[in-house]
Amino acid sequence: MTDEKLSYEAARDELLEVVRRLESGGVSLADSMELWQRGEKLADLCQSYLDGAREQVAQQRARSDREADADSKDPVS
Repeated sequence: MTDEKLSYEAARDELLEVVRRLESGGVSLADSMELWQRGEKLADLCQSYLDGAREQVAQQRARSDREADADSKDPVS
């Protein structure tokens, strides 16, 4: 599965596994470097998902605020 197709949850779980393997030791320097690079990519992917979710929440809040503001300006019949 390509990184672009990984869900947030799958990327997070794989990142946790990378961290676990790095923290456990017993991995060669070359393998540690590969794991570190993979972890960096996964962390970036997770961050992009979180940034996207944060932006969606901000947009929804702004939309709700505009609607509430418009409703408060409408005269009551």
